[in-house]
Amino acid sequence: MPPSDLARFRRLCGQFRWLAIFMVVSVGSVFALMYLVAPLALSARSDRALVPEQMIASLIWVIPAACYLFAVWAIGAAMGQLAKGRLIQPTLSSALRKVGLALGCGGVFTVFLMTNLLRVAGVTEGGYLNFDVGGMTLGMIGGALFLLGRVVDQADRLQSELDEMI
Repeated sequence: MPPSDLARFRRLCGQFRWLAIFMVVSVGSVFALMYLVAPLALSARSDRALVPEQMIASLIWVIPAACYLFAVWAIGAAMGQLAKGRLIQPTLSSALRKVGLALGCGGVFTVFLMTNLLRVAGVTEGGYLNFDVGGMTLGMIGGALFLLGRVVDQADRLQSELDEMI
């Protein structure tokens, strides 16, 4: 890769890192206001006390979004490492594993755990599974990314072995 292309690639990676930081901070702030601060402010403003079930439900609803925001943060961190000149292969394998784990956990939580935790908290009634195609898709993509991260690690180890032979 010519030096000008490498400089351009690193600059784009740095810009993407800042975009990821902006997204995590802005969306995280909106979720914090919506699900954590607003219920407290409404209960303080009115005469009725904050119902613990509502606060628990708010926390349960935030968990998948926190997983997805961590995935965006991990991508931004990887882009920042690439912008600083770190090698692509180790950065890629680490990022794939982190993003895969975050997306997988968020998807599995949405489909299997969220409905049941809301039922235990007494907030909702209903089935034992949440038929959420988006959550299922993110869970599958997360698992695939995690496995691809392991494949990239294995390829790096094999390449090192081959380099030692030569």
